[in-house]
Amino acid sequence: MAFIAEPVMGAGGVLTPPTSYFEKIQAVLNKHDVLMIADEVICGFGRTGNMWGSETYNIKPDIITCAKALSSGYIPISAVLINDTVYQLIAQQSAGLGSLGHGFTYSGHPVAASVALETLDIYEEMGLVETVQEISPVLQNGIRAFADHALVGETNGVGMLAVAELVSNKNTGEAFPSEKRVGPHLLDRALEHGLIVRALGDRIAFSPPLVISKVKIEEMFKRFGKALDDTKKWLETDQ
Repeated sequence: MAFIAEPVMGAGGVLTPPTSYFEKIQAVLNKHDVLMIADEVICGFGRTGNMWGSETYNIKPDIITCAKALSSGYIPISAVLINDTVYQLIAQQSAGLGSLGHGFTYSGHPVAASVALETLDIYEEMGLVETVQEISPVLQNGIRAFADHALVGETNGVGMLAVAELVSNKNTGEAFPSEKRVGPHLLDRALEHGLIVRALGDRIAFSPPLVISKVKIEEMFKRFGKALDDTKKWLETDQ
């Protein structure tokens, strides 16, 4: 048996785990001998301020899945990392069979593997994780500055992930009716201001390049602020 989770739920709305959540989950898994699988497709390779999101939240995974940033998105590749306990079981059974009875059609593709190896070297040479640790406070402070806006309920994030939730009632946190499509409307207004964001329903997600500058983060939020104000005016005239 296995339990799988993202350190931060990305496409689900940039949902960061409550304090001690994974610590308590891990204790239950260990008690019942259940494997922990960390889906690091989004969180891996520096996004949360450490090489792995598992490090950020003190997760002790038995298996890690990763992709995307493994090649900086330049070529399709994914990988599965396993700890020694899992490896030894596979090795023992494979030795009995005479071969590893598993594989993917494009496993070890030389072009993809070469790009991934070069990408990892570049990450190390440029100090990518250290760069994220230096720049991420600008992103986190920037998103939280919108907490007082009339349309914004929760603001949250970690590392170079951030989110602002749009709400119809700031005091109660009541959501807009889904048919109102407020998030997609804001997305269109942001595009008009030259900004690409992701509307996960009414949760507006930010996942900028890890090499973005402080100045560009500030500009990004200026444009987001304009899109928010445009959306507020639209709601006020659309009652």
